[in-house]
Amino acid sequence: MDLTAFPTFRVAACDLNGQMRGKRVPGSYADKLEGGAVRMPLSVLNVDLWGADIVDSPLVFDSGDADGVLKPTERGPVPMPWLETPSALVPMTMYTDRGKPFFGDPRHALSEVLARYAARGWQVIAATEMEFTLIDDNQDQPGAPTNPVTGRPVSNSAILSVRQLDSFDAYFTALYEACAQMGIPADTVISESGLGQFEVNLMHQDAMRTADDAWLFKTLVRGLARRFGFAATFMAKPYLQDAGNGMHVHFSVVDGDGRNIFDDGGPRGTGLLGNAVAGCLAAMPASTLIFAPHGNSYERLVPGAHAPVSAVWAYENRTAAIRIPGGPPAARRIEHRVAGGDINPYLTLAAMLGAALIGIEDELTPPAPITGNAYEIRGVPRLCESWDQAVDRIESDPLIARILSKPLIDNLVMTKRQEIERFAQIPTERHWFSYLEAV
Repeated sequence: MDLTAFPTFRVAACDLNGQMRGKRVPGSYADKLEGGAVRMPLSVLNVDLWGADIVDSPLVFDSGDADGVLKPTERGPVPMPWLETPSALVPMTMYTDRGKPFFGDPRHALSEVLARYAARGWQVIAATEMEFTLIDDNQDQPGAPTNPVTGRPVSNSAILSVRQLDSFDAYFTALYEACAQMGIPADTVISESGLGQFEVNLMHQDAMRTADDAWLFKTLVRGLARRFGFAATFMAKPYLQDAGNGMHVHFSVVDGDGRNIFDDGGPRGTGLLGNAVAGCLAAMPASTLIFAPHGNSYERLVPGAHAPVSAVWAYENRTAAIRIPGGPPAARRIEHRVAGGDINPYLTLAAMLGAALIGIEDELTPPAPITGNAYEIRGVPRLCESWDQAVDRIESDPLIARILSKPLIDNLVMTKRQEIERFAQIPTERHWFSYLEAV
C-alpha cells in the first residue's frame, strides 16, 4: 500500500486495554516510519480505560514521562473502510530509545512467548471466534438494534437464524468486503443467542497474525456499525439477562516439518497435548484478569451462562473451559473458551500460549477429562469470582510471572485498581457508556 497516496494516515499501537493509541500523520511520514519518526510517551500504552495516566506509575513523573519510539509491525498498513474518506492505518509497536522492546507493549509480551516456541522449532497456529452485539445506544440504557427489514427493534433470540443474518445483510456484506480489503481472514458468520448478537470466525493462521487481526477486527466492527446507524460492542455482558460475548481461541502447534505436535493419529491426542492442557488449567485461575479484564466481565462468568467458571477440560464438551474438538486427527487442537469479547488479544494469547508451554516444559499431567455438565462438578479449581479478586490473584502468581514480565504485571495491576476506584464513583447504570466501544 502506497501511504504517500493519502494526505494523512494513522499510526497506532495497542494499550493494556486493547485500545488504539497513536497519531494522525501526513503522508510524507511514510518513508520515515522505519527510522522511528513517530514518538509517543511510553506511559500512553499503560493508561486506564478512559485514557488517564495511572497515579504513581513509574512511567509518568518518576521517569519524566519519557518518550518511546513507535515502529511498524510486520502486519503492515491496512485500509480503514469504516471511514468516509479513504485512509490507512499502520499498526505499530513500542521500543525504548535504546532500541529495546518496551515491556508495557502487550504485543511484545506475546512476541516473547512465541519466541520460546520458535526456540523449539515450533510455530503456533491459532484462530478466534469473535462475538459481538449490535446495539441502539441512543437511550439511557443499551437497546436492541432496529431490524433493517422490519424497522422494529430485534425482540427475541435468533440463534443460527439465517433470516436474522439476512436482515442485516448490508452490514455483513460490507464487513466481509472490508475484511478482504484489510487482509483479515473472515470465515463463517452466525446469528448468536443474544439480542442482536453475532459471531464471526477468523481462520487459522500464525498466532501473532491472529492477535493482530483480532485487534483490527474489533475496530472495524465498531467503526463500520456506526456507518449503518447502530453501535457494536464486544462487552462481555451488554445485557445482564442476556447472552454474553466471548472470544474462543483455537490453537495447535506445528513442528519444523509442518506436523501438528498434538496429533497422534487418533481421537485422544499426544502426550504433548495433555501437557499443554495441564498448563492451561494450572494457570487459568490466576489468569482470570487477562480473560476477564473489566468489572462487566464478571457478569458473564456465572454458572449456567455458557461461559466457563471452573478450570476443567473435556473432549467435545462446550461446558468445559478447555475443549478438545473432534474431527480429523491432523486438526487436533485446543479450544480455550474462557476469554470474553472485551479482552486484549495480545495479552490473552500470551497468557493462553504461555500457560500451555509451561505445561509442556514441566511435563504436567492433566486431571481426567470431565463428562457431562461442567457447572455441576464440585471440588475443582475455579476462576476468580470478582474483579478485585482477579487483580489480587495475578499480582504475585508464580506461573504468571513465567509468562509476563513483572513490570507489565505491576502496571496492569495498578491500571485495574485505578479503574476499580473510578467505576465505584460512577452509577452502575452508567457503566456501559464507558465500556460500549472502548473494549
